[in-house]
Amino acid sequence: MTVTPTNAIRLLPALVLLLAGCASGEDGPGEVRVQAGAQDVQAQAVQGCEGGDPVRYDTQPPVVEVPPDTEITLTVPASVAERGWAVQFYDENLEEAINEPLDVPDGEAKVSVVSSADAVPPAFYLLVIENKGGDCGAWSRAWPVGFIRAG
Repeated sequence: MTVTPTNAIRLLPALVLLLAGCASGEDGPGEVRVQAGAQDVQAQAVQGCEGGDPVRYDTQPPVVEVPPDTEITLTVPASVAERGWAVQFYDENLEEAINEPLDVPDGEAKVSVVSSADAVPPAFYLLVIENKGGDCGAWSRAWPVGFIRAG
């Protein structure tokens, strides 16, 4: 299948069912800011921790079309930066990890992840993952963002 913006949008319902599961909560645990060229979007978490209980949110990850050689920058909420976080590349279905997670040092809220030309597939997801621990133990907050390389 050729990955186009239309095809990527068709994949979103499966992704939402996979990650959002049993919807809960309305506000979620903060937003991740995604900047790619002139685009500036906010991503909502698909899972989080509320009152010590793991929850899944009824959210849909954004899908951003990026031209080749575009730098992608991610900025997390201060609470996530304090705990520490990582970014991992996934395939266009958000099923298979493409690489090892990129760990971001504790306290860092912003990282430039990659130029869109560096990504192997023409469509991929970046998954921002808060470090485990805290009230929910092994459960961590997660924010997926889809990308389609134009051209």
